[in-house]
Amino acid sequence: MNATLLAVLAAAMLLTALARRYNLSSPLVLVVAGLGASLIPDVPEVHLNPDLVLFVILPPLLWSAGLESSSVALRRSFRPVAGLAVGLPLATTFAVGYVAYLTVPGLTLPSALALGAIVAPPDAVSATAIGRRLGLPRQIMTLIGGESLLNDATALTVYKVFVAAAVGVATSWGSAVETFLLAVAGGAVVGLALGHLIVYLRSRLDDPLTESAIGLLAPFVVYLVADQIGGSGVLAVVIAALILGHRSARAGYATRLQDEAVWRAVQLVLEAFAFFLIGLQLPAVLGEIRGMPAIVMAGFSLAVLGTVIGVRIAWVYAFTYLPRLLSPRARSREPAPSAAGVFVVAWAGMRGVVSLAAAFGLPTTTLSGAPFPGRAHLVYLTFVVVVGTLLLHGLTLPWIIRKLGVTVDDTHADIAAANEARQRATLAAADRLDTVLAEHEAEGSRTDVHDRVADILRVWNVRRREAAVERLQSTDSNLDESPVAALRRLRLQMLEAEREAYIAERDSGRIDDEVLRTALRELDLEEAVLDRE
Repeated sequence: MNATLLAVLAAAMLLTALARRYNLSSPLVLVVAGLGASLIPDVPEVHLNPDLVLFVILPPLLWSAGLESSSVALRRSFRPVAGLAVGLPLATTFAVGYVAYLTVPGLTLPSALALGAIVAPPDAVSATAIGRRLGLPRQIMTLIGGESLLNDATALTVYKVFVAAAVGVATSWGSAVETFLLAVAGGAVVGLALGHLIVYLRSRLDDPLTESAIGLLAPFVVYLVADQIGGSGVLAVVIAALILGHRSARAGYATRLQDEAVWRAVQLVLEAFAFFLIGLQLPAVLGEIRGMPAIVMAGFSLAVLGTVIGVRIAWVYAFTYLPRLLSPRARSREPAPSAAGVFVVAWAGMRGVVSLAAAFGLPTTTLSGAPFPGRAHLVYLTFVVVVGTLLLHGLTLPWIIRKLGVTVDDTHADIAAANEARQRATLAAADRLDTVLAEHEAEGSRTDVHDRVADILRVWNVRRREAAVERLQSTDSNLDESPVAALRRLRLQMLEAEREAYIAERDSGRIDDEVLRTALRELDLEEAVLDRE
């Protein structure tokens, strides 16, 4: 089985590389390829292990997304994000549960509600990937990303409550609400405590390699601690990652460079593995549902899938426009939403591997020893919803974004904001230089060396300020290449020549690989500075 999983991972990475090479949506390519591979005779079946997804794949993916998210932007968009991440999963749970209870044979109300919780949380990996590629406005990306960070916590907590009721654990609506609130509170406390602890530990190390190693272990530790005390591991990981991401600006530059590279690679590997696994589950799903007439299966499949899509559209529109209709304060405080942007958010409801893991993690029997009511139907319907939404929304979302024109170029605004910040930063640097020189003069330790170095630093500081202005002006006109741009271009070519010379020295045997790596790191850091400029 280990060899099979390794083969799946290798195939997933190869397909991801091809999709990225030809600018295709990796999740869609992987799901379709997995479906095709599962139909090939003699291909070994790969059963999805729920613990593998919930305890190995999910925590680092949430952590990586949390590190990239802006806690400031999430606080600014708290109301819409909360509506999507908490209200929408609850509404989907009850709506889908009620429809499934009425249409799917053999389901009890608790097991039907468990299905609603399973398919409630959208996986925004595909939507955010499409949005980044096509240039969705930052506000829409914040909503989609914020929703994906927190909706798993809501849905998985509700899922545990209804699964417990379905297997025969006595419960009431009051105890269910209490369980939900305790899970949220426990996850929040663990996330806050361990998030600040990890920040404190990393700040005392001054060792980028060890700091990154701690960062790799952190999501698993945070998730397990929260899960052990009955809290939401998902919420704990998200909160801790947001804290670490916010405080990373105060970490060393080497740690930031290393963390970014490490987490991008981890995210790419895990996402590829997860989406390929989804497609490969087709034989296992069909094996559990054999014997039912196709027309019956199609009927309740369409009912559940249509409810999942319809509830999201209705919720997004209601939660967007009703507060503005009912509250003058909401109209004055929040800008009018774009109708096209609202539809894009409503249509970005693709489900993912977390839903499948929850379905495969359903118990096989109740406490009385009877089969879990409708388990085969729940697994099948979850697969239909996951694959159906991935293909339907994933294939149409790029066309909808282009057709509605829901794109924006933030480059000029970003450069303008960065220019203003650069002006203030360089002025602060000049003031600090004058202060230090004055302190040296008061102590009688100021020398000609200090004055000469200060003159060089002042020239460098002015050059940085002027470079920001030139970047801003170059976006407003078709001017010839600026001096700073010419310097950057020529220096990059010189760095390329230096790199080739070092490699030639290594290949000829005049230096070894250790010397080469040291030299290339210096060149890489300089190129990173030039690339940022």
